[in-house]
Amino acid sequence: MQHESEYRRREREGSDVSTRLTYLLIGGGIGAIVALLFAPKSGQELRGDIADATRKGIDRSRETASQIGTRAGEYYEATRGRASELYSAAADRASGLADTARDVAARKGGQVSAAIEAGKQAYAEEKRRTETSAAIEERPTYPDRDKTS
Repeated sequence: MQHESEYRRREREGSDVSTRLTYLLIGGGIGAIVALLFAPKSGQELRGDIADATRKGIDRSRETASQIGTRAGEYYEATRGRASELYSAAADRASGLADTARDVAARKGGQVSAAIEAGKQAYAEEKRRTETSAAIEERPTYPDRDKTS
């Protein structure tokens, strides 16, 4: 039994190899026929065609680079103009805010000055009043004549 299974295995391996070899030969033959039918031009003609295709590719690349450069310049100018507009608007707004801040500071400064002046006046009046009341309280007291005699 063992002989029989080994024999079948070798037979299958042999048929696999022969099948693969057959397919290889068939594929090679088909490839050779196709190559003969569609044979390329002579070497000199082929090199000329390759050079033409290369020149065309270089020309297209230069044209595309020029178009991209033109577009980039247009985008740059548009962006530059917009940035300039935004900068001007921001500068105007900042100037307006600075003016408003100065006005508010001037008004508040006037109020602060008035408050300081009012405080000074209140201090001076209170000082006079306390000095006057202290002078009244420090009056000399004389003994009563009626009580001692």
